[in-house]
Amino acid sequence: MAYRLKGKVLAFVRTQRVARLATVGSGRVPHNVPICTVNVSGHIYFASEKGARKVRNLRAHPTVSVEFDRYSEAWGQLAGAMITGVATIVDRGPTFTRARLALYRKYRQYQRVAPITEGESVIVRVTPTRCYSWGL
Repeated sequence: MAYRLKGKVLAFVRTQRVARLATVGSGRVPHNVPICTVNVSGHIYFASEKGARKVRNLRAHPTVSVEFDRYSEAWGQLAGAMITGVATIVDRGPTFTRARLALYRKYRQYQRVAPITEGESVIVRVTPTRCYSWGL
């Protein structure tokens, strides 16, 4: 069942530049990497090379956790959100194009430094199922 991000959590997630993606690999070994995300129409999107470990993990086990956080030496200002969900790999088409455009808008250097190209890259769409937040 899908969970709709809203309010302070949605505002926080939209402003974060980096999140951490946790997947499960072969032998049930956890894999955790930083990703650059956008939120469009209730989904979290990020891009990756099509052969990356995270993508291989998602093809085998599509359940994920995406964590956004703000650290501060003043611990009363710590904040974050951990979103669990189901990932879908998008290889091409209108969803690929819309998400790529949203990523290029948020991360201006993306198109120049690491272009997202059909056939070489994939877009991953995470449909949230749960959300845990703190300090928001």
